[in-house]
Amino acid sequence: MKKVEAVIRSHKLEDVKLALVGAGVIGMTVSEVRGFGRQKGQTTRYRGKEYKIDFFAKVRIEVVIDDELVEQVVQEVSLAARSGEIGDGKIFVSPVDDIIRIRTGEKGITAI
Repeated sequence: MKKVEAVIRSHKLEDVKLALVGAGVIGMTVSEVRGFGRQKGQTTRYRGKEYKIDFFAKVRIEVVIDDELVEQVVQEVSLAARSGEIGDGKIFVSPVDDIIRIRTGEKGITAI
């Protein structure tokens, strides 16, 4: 099993959600996060004063899937989240040792 985390632009969430559901993903966790990468913040003006915005609003989507779905999920997320500009986000893939469903005690892939 693998955990796929994607940090994307907020307005791309619906597109990515639809792509994941279409790829067969059953559930996902979505969190609102803030961060920066290569863009390193930006300076903006408000009422004549300059302000520096260090962190940008992003969305983190987390899914745990069977190993066979990893390549398809990564491709679908990449296509759905891509705008071609700096700040589109990142995808992280990491191994998951075990999953336990709290309600039933099921383990492994059946607990997803």
